[in-house]
Amino acid sequence: MTPTRRKTAIVDTLDGATAALVLAAATVTGADEATIERRLRGALEAGANAAWLDELTLAAVLFAGFPRALVFAAVLRRVVPKPADAGDAADYERWRTWARRGEAACQVIYGVNYSKLRENVARLHPVLDPWIIVDGYGRILSREALDPRRRELCAIAMLVPQGVPRQLHSHFRGALNSGASRGDVDGVLDLLEAHAGFAAGRLALARALWKGLGIGDSGSGKQRRAFQSPIPNPRSRR
Repeated sequence: MTPTRRKTAIVDTLDGATAALVLAAATVTGADEATIERRLRGALEAGANAAWLDELTLAAVLFAGFPRALVFAAVLRRVVPKPADAGDAADYERWRTWARRGEAACQVIYGVNYSKLRENVARLHPVLDPWIIVDGYGRILSREALDPRRRELCAIAMLVPQGVPRQLHSHFRGALNSGASRGDVDGVLDLLEAHAGFAAGRLALARALWKGLGIGDSGSGKQRRAFQSPIPNPRSRR
């Protein structure tokens, strides 16, 4: 088969280990166990560190919820029986450290939207703000076993199948803020189109958002304004 333009772009932008890790991340939200296992084994064969796969399990709790994270973890333990080091994640006396790490990591991901994010999330529910910062970004997403660039590319892969435009908007920008190139993000979308096998409409939504940001391909100002805020302000009119 003659390689398509999109498949060539994948090779040019993402190394094999990262590409395979992204495909493993894409199974978190709904793939069957056989597919998850195939992707996990493929990631290891491509050179992904086993600890990276454990980090996907922890991130899955945040991006897909405990049920899917537990499915993913169970399959991972068949592939890699011994879990990676827990680090300080089980030491709840460290919550202040998690809070500091979480604030720093979240500021990198959200950039100029950081303060707005915190304000809007706190209005949605006062527990959500510290939960996201302390447990999400501090306890899990700032762990050193996986670098921020790969984390964000995997976050995109977990979010695309869910059809969540505001969160995708945030993590497209977060990937760039974490050191990913525009080609990296294009490569992730190309990978998902070529291999992930979920509804085409979800991928079309993701491409439209990426294009509309004016970060990937050129997009209209109207599209950029429509997705300016990463979290809806509950006081704003719908």
